[in-house]
Amino acid sequence: METLLVECVQRSLGHFMHGNAIFLCERLCAEFPSELNLQLLASCYLHNNQAYSAYHILKGTQMAQSRYLFAVSCFHMDLLREAEAALLPANEANAEVPNGAAGHYLLGLVYRYTDRVKSAIDQFMQALAIDPLLWAAYEELCILGAAEAANAVFGEAAALRIQQQQSSEMSSKSMQNGCEDFSISYNRTLGSNDVSPRQLKRLQMNNMKEFPGHSHGAVILAGSTTQPANCTSLYATPSPMSTQLSSLVPPPLCRNVHPNAGTGDGSPKSTINVALQAPKKKVMDEGKLRKVSGRLFSDSGPRRSTRLAGEATLNGNLNALQAGGNGSNHYSARFLGASSSKTNSTNFRSVTVRKGRSWASENFDEGKRLESYDNLRADNTATTSSSLSSSFDERTLLRERTDLHAVSAHESKVTAGASELLGLLRTLGEGYRLSCMYRCQDALEVYLKLSHKQYNTGWVLSQVGKAYAELVDYFEADQAFSLARRISPYNLGGMDIYSTVLFHLKEEMKLSYLAQELISTDRLSPQAWCAMGNCYSLQKDHETALKIFQRAVHLDSRFTYAHTLCGHEYVALEDFENGIKCFQNALRLDARHYKSWYGLGMIYLRQEKYEFSEHHFQRAFQINPRSSVLMCYLGMALHCLKRYEEALEMIEKAILADKKNPLPMYQKANILLSLERYDEALEELEQLKEYAPRESSVYALMGKIYKRRNMHEKAMFHFGLALDLKPPATDVASIKAAMEKLYVPEEIEDNL
Repeated sequence: METLLVECVQRSLGHFMHGNAIFLCERLCAEFPSELNLQLLASCYLHNNQAYSAYHILKGTQMAQSRYLFAVSCFHMDLLREAEAALLPANEANAEVPNGAAGHYLLGLVYRYTDRVKSAIDQFMQALAIDPLLWAAYEELCILGAAEAANAVFGEAAALRIQQQQSSEMSSKSMQNGCEDFSISYNRTLGSNDVSPRQLKRLQMNNMKEFPGHSHGAVILAGSTTQPANCTSLYATPSPMSTQLSSLVPPPLCRNVHPNAGTGDGSPKSTINVALQAPKKKVMDEGKLRKVSGRLFSDSGPRRSTRLAGEATLNGNLNALQAGGNGSNHYSARFLGASSSKTNSTNFRSVTVRKGRSWASENFDEGKRLESYDNLRADNTATTSSSLSSSFDERTLLRERTDLHAVSAHESKVTAGASELLGLLRTLGEGYRLSCMYRCQDALEVYLKLSHKQYNTGWVLSQVGKAYAELVDYFEADQAFSLARRISPYNLGGMDIYSTVLFHLKEEMKLSYLAQELISTDRLSPQAWCAMGNCYSLQKDHETALKIFQRAVHLDSRFTYAHTLCGHEYVALEDFENGIKCFQNALRLDARHYKSWYGLGMIYLRQEKYEFSEHHFQRAFQINPRSSVLMCYLGMALHCLKRYEEALEMIEKAILADKKNPLPMYQKANILLSLERYDEALEELEQLKEYAPRESSVYALMGKIYKRRNMHEKAMFHFGLALDLKPPATDVASIKAAMEKLYVPEEIEDNL
């Protein structure tokens, strides 16, 4: 019943019938309470997203698998300290992490979310060392910025590790299959109708030769119905049948005589004759008793032909008993030993003395006939045993050769498959590592090395879209994400970044359509609600956008980007305090999330806390040193700190990093204005007008420069152009104030 219930539970889990699996597993635990069954019940609850149920079931259990499942439940319930205690018990200093690579990976996640980055890196590395194909561990290392080059992680050492794992699995399977084949062949041999004790002895010796580690004094019990599946138990386990049966009936004298081992001329006949001298003497003694029995019983016995037929029948029954006796040679020895005396005495007592001959001569002739008959049987037995042994040796050799070829073929397939798979992982891993290091152009070149099949997958195209988004190439990012949506519309990974790309492109229709599609696909995914929030943020409805982003945070509290988007909405609502909290929450989850460092820098820049602003921009720049936007804002913070030369150097780096970005050029003109290098500033602004001809701030800054140079007419002209381009309300006020003070000297303006 227990086995049947376990099979039904596993079948239900395989068919995703989680409710049925839980019901049956509860019946199983009620009828057969054990920790193993509790593990199965906890697994059912975890499959059904009921981590709290698995938590209460497994709390206090001690088995390794139970502790691992309990840690998984704790992780889903955000009970990270309990998860760590389950994986590494405090009272067991040298305890191993349960479940191998998966256990180390889970412990690494616990360390990561409890802000112990170095310990997390160690655990992820240990997980990869155990299982080189554990991609999730390498992914985490890339996110933490601690991943080695993919060629080192998925190189020759990983291939060797995979081959060792596959070889160990193959050897264990072949050992188990070898034990099963040994049992089956031995059962079939012992169950045949033509088996003699010599054949059984020969088969047993041949089978013992197949196990080189077997000691000569040990006895192997093969062919019994209780033979264990593990072959190692056959090596030194004494047979219980040998002691039981040897006490019942003594074995026949010729049982241990090898057919080819002679002492005289080396012929089998002379050997067997020597072995049969004692039975012949017994036959002559019984002949005397038969004369007395003939006088006592006047009825005639069966003729010799009848006696031989009866003996043949008895031998047939004996072979039938051998076939049904669990296949042990001790059974055959028992029945042969009993029949050799019982059959002879019975037949000799029933022999009738023929007329005209004495009982002594009659019995002597019978003894000679019996001797020749037994010799004939012995010759046939020796021949059969020899042929059977040689055929068995051939089968064994053939099977060994077949197994060797199968193992070598399997190893070659494993080697080729591992090489191909590791080559693919090297390309994907290197591309992902470069993306996490924000070397996006290099990552794009690596992804182009993939085959057409692998490149046109949802995951790869999403990574390509993210890389283009980091490069501020939003049009290419849009194309990559659109293709990813067409290929795998069910894949929501990266769709939060895609919605931000559409936000920057101001594609209201596409963003609205994307948000509706994602909500209809999975309304419980944080990516869908991030897209919906960006849709409202683009419409300047920041309060609604904030509520939607908070919904994404509630669905997945570890979704870092949702915390960052909440922070930006608080900044738009000028709620800087809550905005700082949101950015800090994001950094607790991922200290390398540079967008949160950037958000904090923006808040402090608006609050005119320039030193704090410069610090946070610097931290973001250390994480992503190739971002033109970060360089620009870091230059702005340095400019506000009146560190003009450093600011100018950083701004020039930003221009070189992205020549299409107009913001660094505008900030360079601002710095040159502060350095009173007016002509250079005007040159920068003239170039900027070609990139952004309808940017009001450009004309407003040109008006300020012309005012500094006392060129009032040109200054008034550019101030008017700036107002015509409908700048923001704050800029309108500053432009009008500058126009009113146009003819006021700078000394008086500064005093005002």
